[in-house]
Parts: sequence; structure tokens; C-alpha cells
Amino acid sequence: MRVIGVCLAGLVAAMPVAAAEPPQALLVGLDGKTFFTPEGGRNGPNGQDALAVVDVSDEANPRLSHVMPLDNSVYGPPTNLQITPDGRLGLVASSVLMRREGEAWYAEADDRLHVVDLAATPPRLVETIRVGRQPSGLAIARTGTLALVANREGRSVTALSISGTSVRVVATVDVEGEAAAVAIAPDGRRAYVAKNKAGTIGVLALDGPRVTYEAGLDMPVGANTYGLDVSPDGRLVLAGNTGTEPSDGHADTVSVIRADAARPVVRDHIGIGDTPEALAIAPDGRRAAVAVVRGAAAPHASPAFTATGAVALLGIGEDGAVRRLGEAPAGAVTQGIAFSPSGAFVYVGNYVDRTLGVYRIEGDTIVETGVRLALPGQPASLRGRAAR
Repeated sequence: MRVIGVCLAGLVAAMPVAAAEPPQALLVGLDGKTFFTPEGGRNGPNGQDALAVVDVSDEANPRLSHVMPLDNSVYGPPTNLQITPDGRLGLVASSVLMRREGEAWYAEADDRLHVVDLAATPPRLVETIRVGRQPSGLAIARTGTLALVANREGRSVTALSISGTSVRVVATVDVEGEAAAVAIAPDGRRAYVAKNKAGTIGVLALDGPRVTYEAGLDMPVGANTYGLDVSPDGRLVLAGNTGTEPSDGHADTVSVIRADAARPVVRDHIGIGDTPEALAIAPDGRRAAVAVVRGAAAPHASPAFTATGAVALLGIGEDGAVRRLGEAPAGAVTQGIAFSPSGAFVYVGNYVDRTLGVYRIEGDTIVETGVRLALPGQPASLRGRAAR
């Protein structure tokens, strides 16, 4: 037995060892050049942005594991980054940079996308590539081989091929309007694009790397639509509409789209509160969570000002009906939102507070756990892994 054991040990030692899968993580874009002050928003110089990697292996107690300097922005929706389904690669778009004129700083469109190797220790920037002007929301397909980037000023969507750590532009398609966010259907045959200024959701046909904009399928949702997600079964698309003037004190909506037919249609609008900045659908498709800014981004002298935001919880029925279940308090200027890998927890970025809030799903309620992870910057965006 001793001889056999030695031989087996030798065989095991000789066998190649598969690389361990990276831990479950969130990417958090930290903006260091745009600030919400009592007097209102103001911009500052470039060079202070960063990317935080947050380990959520313990879902109730996320842990900051790495921070690297990396340009990104709060301008546009908080979905400008995502992790590939295998957890090994992160994509991060830089929407704008600042240009100085006299004593003031003004935003101008950037066109860069950062590729980050999350399997490296520590994570490292592989390269930065050029996409469309003002790249904002992005999405990665379940295959892990295709990503789409919505370009606001470019009025287009860029398709990217992914192979290992190599990311390359394969096509850019005109979508006839500012494109703020994009979401890919689970079967990989369609994608949806939020055309924020038009207040519509567009439809893209996907055939491998080929992307075609189907102009005749545009759907009216609401003013300044940003948040966008597709249910895991592909039946529903939810779109968050921030309103004509964000943080104006007036209630805004989440639109419900039935997407399981040749012609997707808007079936309902759910009242959600002032400025639903971002939304996410749970891994099991039964819940959705919405980051609601309310008046926290308004100047303090504004009648619409509120000191804090909220996290709203939506229920999704088996028949596709969506209803508002309730909400929990959040910090100032809520931005990105994401479910934990199991769907039992929700994470929300509180921009002004520089924290990541942790919430627990208890049946039809969402409960603040009291855990707020301090971050070394203002959390402008927040995403985990793309679904497998």
C-alpha cells in the first residue's frame, strides 16, 4: 500500500492543475472628478478615478480586496463595467474626461475601454482600447465571448469579441440616438438599448459578432431612460426612467416590456419615486431592485432636495406581472446596484457617502443590514459577473 501511495502521489504531482476560478467579486468604479455639493454639482481635474474590486464570497460582509487607478466616470448610467461569466476579466468604460476653461471644468466625451485581468494577483490592466464616443453602459453575453458597449455621443453600439484577455472591436452599429445602456437577452439572439434622450428602448438582432439595429421595433418608455436589465428567462425587460429633470421631486417610473415575442411591447409602468438611477433583476428572476436617488443630487436649497435615497424592491410574478413590494433607506446619491451571486443580498453604491450598502431579501421585503463598506472614493458604477 505504501508503494502504491507513492506512485499515486507521483501521478498526481505530474498532472496539470487547473487554474482556480477567481472569487466572486464586484467591480466598483470610483469617480474622483465630479462632486455633489450643497451648492450643486461641480467638476474637477482628471487623475483621481479608480477601480475597486470587492470580494463578495461572504455575501453579507463584502470586503475590499484591491484598488487600482483607472479613469471612469459618474456621467451616464452606472453600468459602464462588468465581469465576464467566468470571473476572469473585467471591462470598464471611461465615458468622459474633464477639460478646463478658466476656473471651471467641463466634461467632454472619452472613447476608451479598459481591459482588466481579474485572475492575476493582484488584478492588472491588460490594455485600453478605443470604442465609440462617450461609452456608457455595457453588457457581456452568457458565452463570455461577446460584449456590447452603448456609446452616448457616438449614437451607436460597439460589438467586442472576447478571447482570453484579448478584447477587440468587431463592429459598430448606428442606433439613431444617444445610447446610454445595453442589455443582452439570455439566448444571445437579441439585445436592448436604452436611448435616453429619445425615451425609447431599441432592439438589436445578434448573429454571432454581427449586430443589426431593428429601427421599427423602438418602444416608448419614459424620459431619460437609463437603467436596463433582462430577466433570466428572457421574457421581460425592465427600463428605469429618471425623468425630464433628475432629482426634481416628481415621481418617475420603471417600464415593463414583454420581450418573448417577435415584437416586444411595453405592458406596464411602475411608479418608483424620484430618479430611478439603476436597476437589477435577481438571478432567479423573481425580484428586481432599483436604486432611487430621490432629491439627494439636487442643491440643498432646492425644494426637491432630500438628504438620502432609497432602494426599492419589485416582485416579478410567474405571469410576468411586476409589482412594487416596498423600499429601504439608502445613502446620498445612490448609483450602481447589484444582487449577490445567490440573490439573497443587494448591494448599492452611495456616491456622496462613499459607501457600499448591504441589504437582505426577506420574502417580499428588503432590509438594510447595517453593513456599509467604506470605499476609498465615490462609487459611480457597480456590477458583478455577467450571468452564465
